[in-house]
Amino acid sequence: MKKFKQPKSAFKAASASVLASVLLLSACSNDGSGGSASPQQDPSGKVTLNVMTQSSPLAPADPNEKLIFKRLEEKTNVHINWKNFTRDVFVEKRNLAMASGDLPDAIFDAGYGDYELLKLAKDGAIIPLNDLIEKHMPNLKKVLEEAPEYKAMMTAPDGKIYAFPWIEELGEGKERIQAVDAVPWINVTWLKKLGLQMPKTTEELKKVLIAFKTQDPNGNGKADEIPLSFINKPGAEDLVFLFAAYGLGENPDHAVVTNEGKVVFTPAEEGYKNAVKFINELYKEGLIDIEAYTQDWSTYLAKGKDHKYGLYFSWDKSNISGANDSYDVMPPVAGPSGETNVTRTNALGFHRGRMVITSANKNLETTAKWVDQMYDPIQSVQNNWGTYGDDKQQNIFEFDASNKMLKHLPLNGTAPVELREKTSVGGPLAILDGYYGKHTTLPDDAKERMQIVKKIMVPHMKAENVMPSVFHSIDELDRLTTIETDLFAYVLRMRTEWYQNGKIDEQWDAYLKELDRLGLKEWLKIKQSGYDRAAKQ
Repeated sequence: MKKFKQPKSAFKAASASVLASVLLLSACSNDGSGGSASPQQDPSGKVTLNVMTQSSPLAPADPNEKLIFKRLEEKTNVHINWKNFTRDVFVEKRNLAMASGDLPDAIFDAGYGDYELLKLAKDGAIIPLNDLIEKHMPNLKKVLEEAPEYKAMMTAPDGKIYAFPWIEELGEGKERIQAVDAVPWINVTWLKKLGLQMPKTTEELKKVLIAFKTQDPNGNGKADEIPLSFINKPGAEDLVFLFAAYGLGENPDHAVVTNEGKVVFTPAEEGYKNAVKFINELYKEGLIDIEAYTQDWSTYLAKGKDHKYGLYFSWDKSNISGANDSYDVMPPVAGPSGETNVTRTNALGFHRGRMVITSANKNLETTAKWVDQMYDPIQSVQNNWGTYGDDKQQNIFEFDASNKMLKHLPLNGTAPVELREKTSVGGPLAILDGYYGKHTTLPDDAKERMQIVKKIMVPHMKAENVMPSVFHSIDELDRLTTIETDLFAYVLRMRTEWYQNGKIDEQWDAYLKELDRLGLKEWLKIKQSGYDRAAKQ
């Protein structure tokens, strides 16, 4: 049986009811001509396209101010009239635009999930891309020739491709950079100050956290240390990395595949229950940040920059506590059984729905050729990380013209995520493993993370299988979306309550019954069917 990886579910789908109303309105307003004006062409032959997108609040409000897009306009003779929204409101604005019938020509960095893509395609709001790719997109075709597995991932069950993907490879199998999401970062300055060893078991970890709370490791005479902090929702800042000490562990999508090929819903497992009980023990000792259950990124970051945490979780410590030696990776700890495990995330550097072309678009060939530039290797690298030669702000690259290669510059203390959000453009792109050393260098933060994954995490990864990137049918997706809306919210609510009230034992049986009432058995059946289909490919 093949072994699979699944893309991160970082993009939240709209609820089935909201999306249905959006699509109904879109269907009523879309007569084939669309609500968007035809692209305008000036005397020089430059074409203007109307494109909606999203970006970080750190980035310019007008994407055309980014050097990447300035250069791209010069190269393609295509001007983009952007309608840009910050990420916190983008999904709402995107859906309202589709509902109004006043469609843009395309949506860049669209963030669509599979269910949304198929519903929009069924409605006629977005168009299939197969012919455009075949006729006008040599760069993308070359990517798919070099990595043919992505063509199958892009293709819907009806044989159509409805969106341009984002692809970022680095490593493979268990050593893929996305094989682990959250990394635990422990304050080694505090360990040294208190004469403590790196914890090797959950019980030792508890004792270390108690020492962080009671022995004034920051030396200011105040009990202001935060022994443990996290953000209580799926993602790289969650603490569920610790759950693997008690069994299969946990994933953001709540799915783990056993070595026998069985799909398991992790929050219904005994090991999950025991892990939650451990977190409650830490809570009762007053070791958990009181803001952990409600804080957002900015709050989490502010305390991390001040080095208030004894232990926290993040993809990269540079983004939270800085690129210094105060924090280091805490290796996975053994649970009460003596077993050590690291749960592999169902993560692949792949997202299907990064850009769509709407039925309003009157210049499909020009649009396709413009999008195809995103899949040029040098362009993809810049889209993903940032650019070079910017005299107004810090650059992430220098360009080696003789070798036609982008070389990463030192970050000089700047958080990688901060620089990327200011200068990169995201959207559809492809960075294959073979690009490193040929088109670009490996960034320093990625080098460090790859070593962490390979040397610290991989030796403890027991899982041989992970969930594949299954493109389910619209009927399957309709049921999955409906079930997950209530099921996942219930799981998070109960987990949060149990962290604090410790009533998981007495409420467990009723909880399992409620999972079944919310559709868990059907969810497992659909997920297992998808896994089995992919295993036969």
